[in-house]
Amino acid sequence: MEVFRQQPRTVWVTAFAAIIAFMGIGLVDPILNTIAEALHAPESKLTLLFGVYLGVQVFAMLITGWAAYRFGPKRTLTVGLALIVFAAGLSAFGSNIDQLIALRVFWGLGNALFMATALAFIVGQAKGGQKGAILLYEAALGVGLAVGPLLGALLGTFSWKAPFGGTAVLMLIGAILCAWMLPADGPHTDRTPVGFSAPFKALRNRTLLVTGVGSAFYTGALFTIVAWAPLALSIANKAHGHGGVGPIGAGFVFFGWGVLTALSGVFLAPRIADAIGQKAGVMTAIGVYAVIMALAAIGAGLNSVSLIGLAVILSGFPSGVLNTLFTSVAMSSGDANTPRSVSSAGYSFLRWLGGATSAILVAHLPVWLGTPTAPFWFAAAYCVIAVAVVSLVRTGKRDHDPVADDAALIGAEEM
Repeated sequence: MEVFRQQPRTVWVTAFAAIIAFMGIGLVDPILNTIAEALHAPESKLTLLFGVYLGVQVFAMLITGWAAYRFGPKRTLTVGLALIVFAAGLSAFGSNIDQLIALRVFWGLGNALFMATALAFIVGQAKGGQKGAILLYEAALGVGLAVGPLLGALLGTFSWKAPFGGTAVLMLIGAILCAWMLPADGPHTDRTPVGFSAPFKALRNRTLLVTGVGSAFYTGALFTIVAWAPLALSIANKAHGHGGVGPIGAGFVFFGWGVLTALSGVFLAPRIADAIGQKAGVMTAIGVYAVIMALAAIGAGLNSVSLIGLAVILSGFPSGVLNTLFTSVAMSSGDANTPRSVSSAGYSFLRWLGGATSAILVAHLPVWLGTPTAPFWFAAAYCVIAVAVVSLVRTGKRDHDPVADDAALIGAEEM
């Protein structure tokens, strides 16, 4: 695509670092069962590897706008990457599950500082307009989600510690490239002042608020797949008298999921939005996601490894569409006086709050309800709520937003 060929070097450097950062989300999936066996960790603590990581990220998102203003985007990006290097590197030397959970706190903080700032930086620096920049960012997300599980699976065959060490090395390369190649930050007096409460003030924009709430429920369903599916696959496999699903098996399932997420986010999402409109595209994709979650629940009830695996892979289609569409709305619905990094932080706060809540709940729902199908049925319910929320977005007029309707509202073009 032309939009990818014309980007400046600084955008590619940031996108490369973003790929590695997103790899960290799926990196743990293929080795969850290996970690459980090596460290004798219960499921409730395994899912905290996602829950704590996302929970810290949620609240850290609130300071990203202030940090980018006070220290500059380059310093904020680089410090975020350095924290991920620190956390991933020390995780490779961890000896118990509590240490890994504690280190994921720093990992989540680093990811928050990097991700929100990187999105705003790419949108601001990329050629081809906001649409092209968001497609580039979502392509980085998809590649990271695809490569992360595969790398975790391959390195996990040697040791559960190896994927963490590999990620630390790659992230160190990304941090060095960002420190070396990104333009130097100017004095903070040249940037729009940002306070700690700015992300909440940005959510006064009705479109941004409703989009964030809808995305929160969808992200809750997404992290049911990320945090619970590897364990559900192993539960189903053990029910047939086999061992848990190994790193390679889980890695290839999530690799397929990540590839479909990347392809649909870059190629399918724009076409859907052009064909039926942005709001209809979002609601349709969430509806498809609900059906796939029901398929996963049926697979878990039948102890069918193949059916659960198929559902995980297929979920990549609506995921890619939704990631792209939701991100586009969030980056275009802020008012003219709100920096992109602030709108991104407010939106990301809501989005990842849904993911963190889901990642913590998934291990408890099967215990409370007595069935491994419960997380998937709850995920389907999250999708139903998300559709109801998105239906509230106004498409006929601006909602106190000076940005043109066809760029700011979900029904206007595409996310």
